Amino acid sequence: MKDKIIIWENGSFFPFILCNSLKEYSNFDFYAVIDTTNRRKTFFENQQIIKFNKTWFYHDHIFPHKDEIDVNYLAEFEKKYGINLWVLAQNERLFNRQYNDYYKFSTSEILAILESECKLFEKILDEVKPDFFITIETALHHHHLFYLLCRTKGVKVLMLNQSKFGYKCIISQELHKLDFANTLSPKSPNRNFDELQKYLKSFDMLKQLIDHKNTFLSSKKEKIKAAIQFLLISNNTNIKTHYSYYGRNKIKVLIKEIIYSLKTKYRENFINKNFKRKIDDSVPFIYFTLHQEPERVTLIGAPYFTNQLETVRHILKSLPVGYKLLVKEHPTQSIRGWRSVSYYEQLLNLPNLDLMHPSVNSDELLKKSSLVVTVSGSSGLEAAFYGKPSVIFSDLGYSILPSVFRVKSLEELPQIIKTALQQKVDASYLDSYVELLDQNSFDFDWFGFITSYHNLFYYGGYLADVDIPLEKMEFFIKEHKSTFDRISQEYLKKIAQLKNNT
Repeated sequence: MKDKIIIWENGSFFPFILCNSLKEYSNFDFYAVIDTTNRRKTFFENQQIIKFNKTWFYHDHIFPHKDEIDVNYLAEFEKKYGINLWVLAQNERLFNRQYNDYYKFSTSEILAILESECKLFEKILDEVKPDFFITIETALHHHHLFYLLCRTKGVKVLMLNQSKFGYKCIISQELHKLDFANTLSPKSPNRNFDELQKYLKSFDMLKQLIDHKNTFLSSKKEKIKAAIQFLLISNNTNIKTHYSYYGRNKIKVLIKEIIYSLKTKYRENFINKNFKRKIDDSVPFIYFTLHQEPERVTLIGAPYFTNQLETVRHILKSLPVGYKLLVKEHPTQSIRGWRSVSYYEQLLNLPNLDLMHPSVNSDELLKKSSLVVTVSGSSGLEAAFYGKPSVIFSDLGYSILPSVFRVKSLEELPQIIKTALQQKVDASYLDSYVELLDQNSFDFDWFGFITSYHNLFYYGGYLADVDIPLEKMEFFIKEHKSTFDRISQEYLKKIAQLKNNT
């Protein structure tokens, strides 16, 4: 009997192209949930590259304007699967007015969407009974809901996610966590901190992110072409059929884009004038890294710590006397137009805090700090390479390191910080974790891949609702064939591993 694979395809084309490679090496039945815009939908309806046994177009099954909500069904769903629906909904950027000012969703609309999704996803999984679910990192609530339901129903997940080292990826059932790696033993002999830092720099995650920032949404020519497409050619039917497009009429989008551009420049000028560029280490400091926002790393990864301003305040309240807090803006926040000036002003007005410019060297901050605190980022791991302990607010793979302390309750934070400050980092444990991560990862520039498909299909990332010509897709598949042939072997190895550990 052939294994059944179901994929979630949302426009990255990674799962789609991966299936094309997998079919060359093994025999699977393929199914697909496709979250796509109306113009892209035509490609998936007509393509013959992958012969899916069945496909479901997500937005065809979602009904936000129901007269009555089956609250009893939703309550039973939560009880049956242990999934908290309001956690997903409250942290959905589309439902949050902080991030989406095009449309205000009512409670009944959100519940109607959740009801439609739950019934659809249950029906799909009960009908297909898939063995494996292939997906990239979940980012929006409905994608993550389908993932959680797969996990609950025993479907083995093959999630591609960025390793904590640059230009490398892993395949795992949980984001950023290695499967079957719950404990860590010290390595002997082991590399020292200097040798480990050289390894870290050879796979520089920050460099990869900055390279992506400098190439994504960077072409003025593509921006103009996208604007012409959207304003003059597109009929913009998504505004009626996709709740994610509600309120986005052409005039409103144009006006908001102009305002957004002006705000971004104003905010950048404020940053340049008011943020510190020199590290003052005359007083011992604890280093906190802001996350890009909105982003999955907090909205899904740390759902109860999404307000980073409040988190900073809690850290300040928890500092031992004799320490101050240095907070650094994330360099890639520029992609989101930076944060509001009022947000920055609130940080600047907090006592015992230095707000650092995004251009300040992160390595120097790590070296000179006494402790690193992050909600859910890689800086907590990077701290260990410089012999510094860290405090995190979410369940991350590297939390198995003895020098990493997780906060589950804010009341614990003052004592956790005091304990962490006394912790010595053992290079032998770090080397063991690095080796473990290296053994389970493979070379793949995920952010480079993102840039490549946005440049070819999406006008450099400026327009999502586009036609996908078959010849363009065939060219893209051919261009990336050797990469996907190699990656497909990693997936086949992972499938075998999960089968052997059932």
